[in-house]
Amino acid sequence: MNEIKAIEATQMKSNPGQFKVGDTVQVHFKIIEGKTERIQIYEGLVIAMKNSGVGKTFTVRKNSYGVGVERVFPLHSPRIAKVEVMRPGKVRRAKLYYIREKIGKAAKIKELIIKKNAHAPAAAAKNTEAAQS
Repeated sequence: MNEIKAIEATQMKSNPGQFKVGDTVQVHFKIIEGKTERIQIYEGLVIAMKNSGVGKTFTVRKNSYGVGVERVFPLHSPRIAKVEVMRPGKVRRAKLYYIREKIGKAAKIKELIIKKNAHAPAAAAKNTEAAQS
């Protein structure tokens, strides 16, 4: 049993990315075609996160030419180059499956507004220390 946990620990990413359900993300996914390798970007809304540990997955949904497309990505996969948060979302649910039935504006998620002055006190403290030096 400890051997399995040791193997799983080596396969886990140290910093898989800080995103949550409701965020609009860009997943940079490595595609291998024969001998060539390229990175394809998949942008959409994170509607679910499942499991934990090495088997953790997240589901991303986007509209492609008027058709809803969902893709499940393993979080700790070596094929995921990076996950960028494009727009943080403000939601109150863990799974956003209800978005599947929504069309147009109804399918939008509110954006989480982060106050800029939250970082200002820390920056102001650094500026005063620099000024005193």
